[in-house]
Amino acid sequence: MSINAGSERFYEFDVATQVQQVAAADIDGSVSYLTRVHSGWDIMGNANGGYLLALVGHALTQATQRNHCITVTVHYLAPCPAGEARIVVTPVRSGRLFATATASLLLQTDNGEKEVLRVLATLGNLQDESSGPTQMSQTLENHQPLIAPFEDCVSLSESATNNFAYIHDRLATRAHPGDIAFRDGEKSGVALLRGWFAFKDQRPIDTRALLLASDAFPPSVFNLNVPTGWVPTIELTVHTRAIPAGGPIACFFTTRYLQNGLLEEDGEMWDVDGVLVAQSRQLALAPRQK
Repeated sequence: MSINAGSERFYEFDVATQVQQVAAADIDGSVSYLTRVHSGWDIMGNANGGYLLALVGHALTQATQRNHCITVTVHYLAPCPAGEARIVVTPVRSGRLFATATASLLLQTDNGEKEVLRVLATLGNLQDESSGPTQMSQTLENHQPLIAPFEDCVSLSESATNNFAYIHDRLATRAHPGDIAFRDGEKSGVALLRGWFAFKDQRPIDTRALLLASDAFPPSVFNLNVPTGWVPTIELTVHTRAIPAGGPIACFFTTRYLQNGLLEEDGEMWDVDGVLVAQSRQLALAPRQK
């Protein structure tokens, strides 16, 4: 749901990722921002990792005055419920093309601040049109496996997964029909999840939204012989490759190795023009038997 104030339109994602600088930079250049981790962007009461990354990504772009997180790696230190928080961004280096910085998200608790994640990111300003050498071994048209059209995919906000994945009330995410049958107890045996990412309030998708999209779908390992439970992310890296065109984003997530209770999930995100706009990889704990 969007809020209208005169001619200005506010989207839920923008409200939920607001940051406010609270003081001048420290002697080491660190900048602090007040923020809030909003409810409704969570899985079983803990904020979604992609949402938290997008929240910190907003502070990073503000602090470095660069528009896009070109590469960002986040380590999740603790679960994060909704609440007041502070983000501290510390510059590492600023050059002609890129700026590098670290950031921490500190949640306010009854016992003081608790660091829940730490980020290392390199930021820059992507061009609206491609520039520099480009050579693609895959395109969206010949990308295997293929994905069903948006209208033929299954809305996750209306699926059984929404019983605990409340974030999908904010989104218009849709999953390829053959990849979501695990919710009815039918597992494909292939760790693959295809789908489309979009916002329910039709917010345009920008590079900050790609940080959310990287972790917005059910884990692909749900199609293997594992429980469908919480899959805590340990580390997530996102590479932003281009500015998305209008429309939903086609997403492909796969897992090749589930070993010693840990899994990796690789993601690709393509816009409606068939441009690769982001890639991701995360390391996570496998869901445990109840």
